[in-house]
Amino acid sequence: MPPKRHLTARRVRLAAELRRLREATGMKAKEAAVLLGADSVQMSQIESGVAGVSAERVRRLAAHYACTDEALIEALVSMATDRTRGWWEEYRGVLPQVNLDVAETEHHAAFLREVVINRIPGLLQTPDYARAVFRYMRPELPESELTPRVDYRLRRRAVIEGAAPTPYETIVHEFALRVRVADRQTSLAQLHWILSQVEQNHVTVRVIPTDQDGFAGAGASMVYAGGPVQRLDTCLRDAPTGVVFVDAEAQLERLRTLLRRVEEASLDPMASRDFIHRLTKEL
Repeated sequence: MPPKRHLTARRVRLAAELRRLREATGMKAKEAAVLLGADSVQMSQIESGVAGVSAERVRRLAAHYACTDEALIEALVSMATDRTRGWWEEYRGVLPQVNLDVAETEHHAAFLREVVINRIPGLLQTPDYARAVFRYMRPELPESELTPRVDYRLRRRAVIEGAAPTPYETIVHEFALRVRVADRQTSLAQLHWILSQVEQNHVTVRVIPTDQDGFAGAGASMVYAGGPVQRLDTCLRDAPTGVVFVDAEAQLERLRTLLRRVEEASLDPMASRDFIHRLTKEL
């Protein structure tokens, strides 16, 4: 297959998984290349995501790597052959590539679990709230660049709306619910929007009160996207340089543990709904 024009996070993940399967056998890349009738350069391109790989080649590599996990193999085949051009492609050249990667990751997720400490989760933000956040974080942006960012954030809701929504659970700190990124009216509308969303069976919101004992998770913010098999889970974390995609199994297991600890510190969904309702009265 010819080299890919756009190197997406999903394409890089497929390449990384093929490389991990090979490395687990102790096989050298040039040895794997021979098995495909390819050369070292082509194998390097496949394992870096620069070049695509066919379903037939994925299955051949899996066989040579003695991979017997059929669910994993089929998931990798699906990643290799997926030709989805989602709504996020409309923002190519308008927003950074990482924004498109986030939307694509959410689109393909079997489930989404999120922890947010400082602000309302992006998938639950109202237009006015989102606009206020972007204005504060990027005050230098002209309206021509601000509007696409707000529109993009709102369109990400597609994963929790429509006929086949993705199961979504978020744990949000009381601080995020109380802080006024704009004004009282914006904050009140935002809380009411969250309350309307939790009425849907696939949306769960848990709150961590500020007076909760045993919570030290200021650095716990993350989006955990479930894959078709657990090995293909992905975690998105904020870093000084932007969003980081975490997919190494050891790191994912640590983050799953962190998620469990954060959930233990949160109220259950019913108590959380009541908590948010009380906040609306205080406003």
